[in-house]
Amino acid sequence: MYALVEILGKQYKAEVGADLTVDHINDVEVGSDVSYESVLAVVDGENARFGTPYVAGAKVVATLKDEFRDSKVRVYKFHKRKGYRRTQGHRETYSVISVKAIEG
Repeated sequence: MYALVEILGKQYKAEVGADLTVDHINDVEVGSDVSYESVLAVVDGENARFGTPYVAGAKVVATLKDEFRDSKVRVYKFHKRKGYRRTQGHRETYSVISVKAIEG
């Protein structure tokens, strides 16, 4: 059984017991539960339910396990023959959630 769920504007395939790396979730402490009701589809064997856009009564319950920052991405801008060079670094913060249950 799995569900397609929308978390912070992105779609993920959630299975019970799976860990998902999603964009940083604000205002939630590590170890607490989060639930998402924006479930796009629920597939259980040969039974599949698809929402328009969301499946009514379905939700995904998960636990926030960890937060981490990804490796640095270098942004380099360059204009030839103009003496223009700019270097900028960026590190994105991500959250790891563990799916506990798919309801509905």
